[in-house]
Amino acid sequence: MQVKDYYSILQLKPSATLSEIKKAYRVLAQKYHPDKNNNDPYASVQFAEIKEAYEVLTNPLKKQYYLQQRWYYQSKGRKFNDDSAITPASVLKQCLELSKYVATLDKYRMNKEGLSDYILQLIPDSVILQLKIFKEISVDKSIIDCLLKLAALLPYSNSKIIYDQLLKLAGEDMISKTAITDFLQRQQKKEKSEKLRPLIIVIITIILSILIYFVSH
Repeated sequence: MQVKDYYSILQLKPSATLSEIKKAYRVLAQKYHPDKNNNDPYASVQFAEIKEAYEVLTNPLKKQYYLQQRWYYQSKGRKFNDDSAITPASVLKQCLELSKYVATLDKYRMNKEGLSDYILQLIPDSVILQLKIFKEISVDKSIIDCLLKLAALLPYSNSKIIYDQLLKLAGEDMISKTAITDFLQRQQKKEKSEKLRPLIIVIITIILSILIYFVSH
């Protein structure tokens, strides 16, 4: 799970005082407030991030828990997520990074349940609703195409769940919906073929055994 850098979001150093946090929030909230930006979705997302950071860093209990998470995260040598705001570009970036990582794995030995869970974490209902605000169909299509290629490595039971989420993201985009439907049909055929393969091998083995028996006699 990614930990957001709330101090960076407010353009502050971790040593910032409460008064500095409040001042930074007022300045940034004024700059990114939806009413000041004609309800631009990117400004709205940025404003939500600023508000979240402020609410955590000004609440003693929330701040204490956050600082513990922050310390643990840094102690593991992990970097903070620079694209913590949910936008089409940030989600696509995560999809491409996952695809690049999966390409380095042995597809026969990889943790397919883990891959399925990771994909679903990228596109839960809350993220899909956020993406729809932007109405960037071309970026949504790129996200769908990328995740379909990853889902092709999974068993049908796993890809079916991902298929349902991708259909929600596709919305009324018929090109993407057709691609998703075709993908699921291929997965179904692939699974049926794999289930029948052992039976076919057994039948062929029996036929060959019978032929060998008659030839030898």
